[in-house]
Amino acid sequence: MRVTNGPASRRRRIRTIKDAKGFRGRRSKLYRYAADATDHAKQYAYRDRKMKKRTFRQLWQVRINASARAAGTTYSRLIEGLKAAQVALDRKVLSDLAATDATAFSELVKIAQAALVAKAAKA
Repeated sequence: MRVTNGPASRRRRIRTIKDAKGFRGRRSKLYRYAADATDHAKQYAYRDRKMKKRTFRQLWQVRINASARAAGTTYSRLIEGLKAAQVALDRKVLSDLAATDATAFSELVKIAQAALVAKAAKA
């Protein structure tokens, strides 16, 4: 008896068609086009998971810079001062503080400026 891979192939094709649900036209109905469409979609999803991290980091930097400039310093000097003061807050937390808690952020700016003065006196 000749053995085929029919049931597994059918399941694979049905899975591809289900993955393409919501696509327009034959890209959601026909296996050949659905396979291409889902391959492209997976490539975009993989790439954009990386891009999402980049864009959020950019957003956090913009927020921190805006608040830092309002407090009388710049983003780069603030980050340098926080590193000199060994404050281990990441940009996500700093951005949240800058957006929601201005008093805490201004305290961090003061800490950073004091650490920069101490660093300059040391050098």
